[in-house]
Amino acid sequence: MIKLLIGVLGVALATNQLAAQSNLVTKAKGISPSAIATNSPIALELQKIEDEDDAIAADVDRMIQDNQEFAKKGAGIPNEDLNRRIRDKLAAARKAYVDFISRHPDYAEGRVAYASFLHDIGDEEAEFEQLQKARDLDPTIPAVWNNLANYYGEHGPTTNAFICYEKAIKLDPNEPIYYNNFATTVYLFRKDVREHYHLEEQQVFDKAMGLYNKALSLDPTNFIMASDLAMSYYGIKPLRTNDALVAWTNALKLARDEVEREGVYIHFARIEGQAGMFEDAHKRLDAVTNEMYADTKRRVAKMLNEKEHPELVTNEPPVGPVTISNAPPTAATNAPAKVP
Repeated sequence: MIKLLIGVLGVALATNQLAAQSNLVTKAKGISPSAIATNSPIALELQKIEDEDDAIAADVDRMIQDNQEFAKKGAGIPNEDLNRRIRDKLAAARKAYVDFISRHPDYAEGRVAYASFLHDIGDEEAEFEQLQKARDLDPTIPAVWNNLANYYGEHGPTTNAFICYEKAIKLDPNEPIYYNNFATTVYLFRKDVREHYHLEEQQVFDKAMGLYNKALSLDPTNFIMASDLAMSYYGIKPLRTNDALVAWTNALKLARDEVEREGVYIHFARIEGQAGMFEDAHKRLDAVTNEMYADTKRRVAKMLNEKEHPELVTNEPPVGPVTISNAPPTAATNAPAKVP
């Protein structure tokens, strides 16, 4: 089940999802490819359950989208009925995992897959319980440590998240998700990082940037990771203008369509405007034509004009963080990783 679906389910089922800075999204679960390669009966049995789970997720997604379309024509079913149908389908998937674990209680990969399902439906306490059991059964699965770190990053203690990310990276130093998740946590919890690692403020930023860059070096064509890195420069004071522009230049090269490219142009305009590069910033905004960015473009243009002409300043709230709106709803960071 993918996080994009859960973004829709969050509205339908009123589940709570972590609000995070990162745009990272990842396939939430998967059993070990090495286990599948052995044709282990237990691994294949779990894979079948996961495939059925994915099919249910797709079906639920289709139900929601279809009902939205029908509702526009006055033919949609009430939300209460839709929620009941969704709960029934998810209950069937949950029962399959529970039955599997009751028959194979010592199979750690089963616990990880079930934990990912629980995360998707918003049952984070039950997810945490399964992750702890998976860790006790097999402490060598790096995804378990990453997903525990995600939980600690949201619920605390934050220092446990640092320790768990480090453990995940030690077990699998080539997985970019772990570095990206760790980087976002470092960026968001700078006070805890300073105390835990005995660093100064700028050193904390350096640590976060180093982790972001490591993730991107392992997945150099990943636009979302590149934009995560570039967006992080907004929080650094004083602004590292040249580094931020280089990061957005790299993200622009990786943009997959015109919508993402125009989103990057808006970020360029913000950075260039803050640096006093007004002519360049206005040219960037002129290149943004997609209607979905109209409001953001207007606000950034207002910010630019006010910086050029202070007499135009009004009481309207300042421009907030700009997100690339067609990027999958994220991460920061608490999207579970695959079992490698």
